[in-house]
Amino acid sequence: MKRFALLLSLSTCLFACATGQNPSLPSLGEAPSLEGCALFPADHIWNTRVDSLPLDKRSSAYISSIGASTHAHPDFGSGLWEGGPIGIPYTVVKGNQAKVSVTFDYADESDPSPYPIPEHAPIEGGNQADGDRHILVVDSDNCLLYELFYAFPKDDGSWTAGSGALYDLKSYELRPDGWTSADAAGLAILPGLIRYDEVASGEIKHAIRFTAAETRQDYVWPARHFASSLTGSNYPPMGQRFRLKQTFDISTFSPDIQVILRALKTYGMILADNGSPWYLSGAPDERWNNDILHELQQLQGSDFEAVDVSSLMINSNSGQAKQP
Repeated sequence: MKRFALLLSLSTCLFACATGQNPSLPSLGEAPSLEGCALFPADHIWNTRVDSLPLDKRSSAYISSIGASTHAHPDFGSGLWEGGPIGIPYTVVKGNQAKVSVTFDYADESDPSPYPIPEHAPIEGGNQADGDRHILVVDSDNCLLYELFYAFPKDDGSWTAGSGALYDLKSYELRPDGWTSADAAGLAILPGLIRYDEVASGEIKHAIRFTAAETRQDYVWPARHFASSLTGSNYPPMGQRFRLKQTFDISTFSPDIQVILRALKTYGMILADNGSPWYLSGAPDERWNNDILHELQQLQGSDFEAVDVSSLMINSNSGQAKQP
């Protein structure tokens, strides 16, 4: 019996060494991370592959309503645009960062203050912007994510904001059903951003946030909120997952763009807000080459397809996903 156990152990080791897998554990990859914090667990829906899932039955209608001939656009880059950084910035703080008071317009759907917003926290669009003015803050000691929408500093050090959300990055917990977040779909923003360090590493291991001009008065898991009065079934609901078609040839694109395109095929993208059609969200970084990023504009709506992720849902109130 001992000899049999030893042989079994040896064969298991040989399998693991040959394949790079541990056969006794789920074949989950490492979750995307930032400053030592996983951006949700590896089997969270944000971090789950969708390349083998079936099409959504309304895929063609959704593509047409967003724009089949409309080109994609990288909503991030280096430098400034109209005086502000290009993309949605974030900042990382320690657990002892002083917290400040925030007053919310939608207090009934916001996590209450105080929030650990550092002085001179980067604001989407810059200090003078009048757009969404998102602020994203990661507490790297406690792996907590704080996100604000339409945030403005006050002279006394406090802030006002449209809404705010707090996420435990170690958790699968979603917003309460029907609640907004700092995003219209009630989802976290940071886990869906394209970041330069991910592209430089050669792999993006999560879905990408994107926007569409017109959405339906509805939402699908994992989204929790809608922001539209349109009821036509041709309009996509918030939270709808899309992916780049497997047949799309990426071989002629620059290496950095190929990393993004592979992620769009493997993990896809999640409709998270109303905005310009097929705008892909990312974080600003001076290392981006804007000329290379413009290659993404070669993509158009007809290169994408809508995906049905309902088979992955374990619990409608949890972001944990069955792994395909």
